[in-house]
Formats: sequence, structure tokens, C-alpha cells
Amino acid sequence: MKDILLSIQLISGALLTLVILIQTGGKGFARGWGGASSFTRRGLERVVFRLTFVVAFVFIAVSIFQIVL
Repeated sequence: MKDILLSIQLISGALLTLVILIQTGGKGFARGWGGASSFTRRGLERVVFRLTFVVAFVFIAVSIFQIVL
């Protein structure tokens, strides 16, 4: 059981790092790649933003669950 949780924690940690690095420092994907400025998250930027929270939640939940066990 602990091996499975450790594997999930390692994968979610690596994925969380990747998703955070993909985000462009508050400029949005369009401005980061030379497009027009946008103040709302749309398309891929919204998906990455929400995915960050989901992966962070999974990472924290697994970490807490490992402490409890």
C-alpha cells in the first residue's frame, strides 16, 4: 500500500512541477507566445490553471494519507 502511495506521490509531484513550469508568469499563453493580451483565462490556459489545483490537491491528499498510515 505504501509503495502505491509513494508512486502516486512521486508522479503527482513531477506532474505538479511540470504544470507550474508551463504557466507563463501572469502574462497568459497568448502574450507569452506573441499573441494579443487577454485578462481572462481561455482555452488551454484555463485547463492548465485548473489542472494545477487538481494535481496539487492529489499531491497534498496523498501526502497527508501517508502520514496517517
